Formats: sequence, C-alpha cells, structure tokens
Amino acid sequence: MVEELAIGDLGTSAVMAQTLKLAHIMEQALNEEQQKRSLAIFAKDPKGVLAIGITEPDNASNYFLPFPTPMRTFGERTKGGWIVNGMKHFISNGNRASFYLVFIQTEKNKPMAQGMTCFLLERGRQGFSIGRVHDKMGERLANNAELIFQDCFFPEENVVGEVGKGFEVLARFFPSSNSYAAASILGVAVALYRKAVQWAKLRVQGGKPLIEHDGIRAQLVEMKMLIDASRSYIHRACWLADHQDQGWDRTLGALPKVMASQAAWKIATWTLEIHGGSGYMKEVGVEKLVRDAAASLHSDGVNRTLFLKAANFMFN
Repeated sequence: MVEELAIGDLGTSAVMAQTLKLAHIMEQALNEEQQKRSLAIFAKDPKGVLAIGITEPDNASNYFLPFPTPMRTFGERTKGGWIVNGMKHFISNGNRASFYLVFIQTEKNKPMAQGMTCFLLERGRQGFSIGRVHDKMGERLANNAELIFQDCFFPEENVVGEVGKGFEVLARFFPSSNSYAAASILGVAVALYRKAVQWAKLRVQGGKPLIEHDGIRAQLVEMKMLIDASRSYIHRACWLADHQDQGWDRTLGALPKVMASQAAWKIATWTLEIHGGSGYMKEVGVEKLVRDAAASLHSDGVNRTLFLKAANFMFN
C-alpha cells in the first residue's frame, strides 16, 4: 500500500506510512491506559496523523549509530514528572500530528543510548509548540517541522516503557521502520520507470522510437531489475521483522532503504536523460519525481550512516 501511494505522490505515501508505522508501534509499546488516552481518540479522527520526535539540530546521524553523546532536549526531574526544554527538527507530520512519541534525555552525562526516555506527547500540551515548517526541495506534501519545548511538563504516566531506556523502545518496536521509507521511495522509482517507458515509446530519434534503440531498451530493463530486486529485499525485511525467529538479521533494519533509494536515484537520472531536454521542463513531470527521489538519500537516515550502522551490526 505504501509503495502504491508513492507511485501517485511521495508526500501522500510518507504521511500515511509514518502514521501507519507509528500506530502499529504505539499498539505494542503503550500500556493500556496510554492507549485509551491516545489511540482510542486518534482512531476516531479521520484527519489524524502521528509523529515521532528524535532528530535534533545537533543529533541526527548520532542517533542512528549511536554516537556516545546525549540528546540536547533534556527533561529535569520534578514532582510527578519532568520539565522539558529543547527542540526537535525535521519531524515528519510535525505540524499536523495529534499525538507524538518523543525521545528526551532524562539522565545527564550519559550517552543517548543509556539516558534517553520515550514519552507520549499530546498536541496542545502547555509548553509545547510548533516552530517553522521546513521548506523542502522534494516530498513537499509531507510537512517536516520543528517541535519546541519551553518548560513543558511531562507527567510520569506519559513515560513509554522504562525511564532511561528509550533506545530499547526503538530497538524493540522499530525493526521494520526502515522498510516503510524504502517502500515509499520504491513507488517513486516505479513512477519514474513508467514515465521512461512511455516516453521511449513515443519519442522518435534517429528515425525510430527510442525504445527500438538497444541502449535504451537495455537501460529500461535494468530499471525493472533494480525495482524488482529492491521490492524483494523490502518484503523480505518486513516479513522477517514480524517473524524474527525465522532468521531476522539486524542489517535488514538499515539496508532496504539504502538499496531502494540508490535504485530510485539511478532510475531518476536515467529517466531524466532518456527524456533529453524535455525531461528538464516542469510540464513533463520528471523534475518533480527527481526532487522526490533525492529526499530518500537523506531521510530515515543518511545512506552512508546506515551503511555504518549495518557494519556495526555485522562486525562489532
């Protein structure tokens, strides 16, 4: 479903995938009382979306590795909970979500993997506000925004899991998170491929349609191969995330998005080239897909960082 939505528009897919992923995680990670206060309300809201707040201006790839540094967004212990100050940014659905899972440093002088706590956050909580919505190059329908905390009180009952063990929530309940992003960008690759095939059949060059030129035909087949291989990898990762006793490999939580995004970017550049000068013109629609394809090289983890994450799983 996520892939099919992205064939139509990456932004639609990203909004839906983020919400679907988080709803599934919240079903597992929240206790019964927290579910009644959030999911029961969310399920009745036809416009409801969900968000997760991890990335900060100073901590992005640090979280993926993880680098031994604390989060800047910090919660100070007080009677009945925590007073939180700080900011998150680049948060998907950040300005629209009704509920959030946010990760906050609650123990000083400890790395985020040891001193971070996951909290349930309701929209409208005093001390919490939305900052700017980032002006992105692509994937523009999906809003990414800043989350700002100014003496925001989080009660004890909003702790998800255990205090100081937020990283365990990520590790336990997010095994297929990477695959949602992979499926979204795969949809963009499919849309690009279809445009390339359509144009190759219509455009006449050298006295015959482009698709009758061997070089173009071979390139189109390579596009299909990259799409099919990426889809198989994504589906394998998703299935094993749900059946970990059948051979789950932790690199599957990092690499499917890398593979799909690299395939999509290659297909984007090839589709642009096949269209020639027309591909650079907005009315043809390729440029929008190229901008969307670029988003996945950085979202849900920079590709080079995800390679390092997988390497740590393999060799540490």
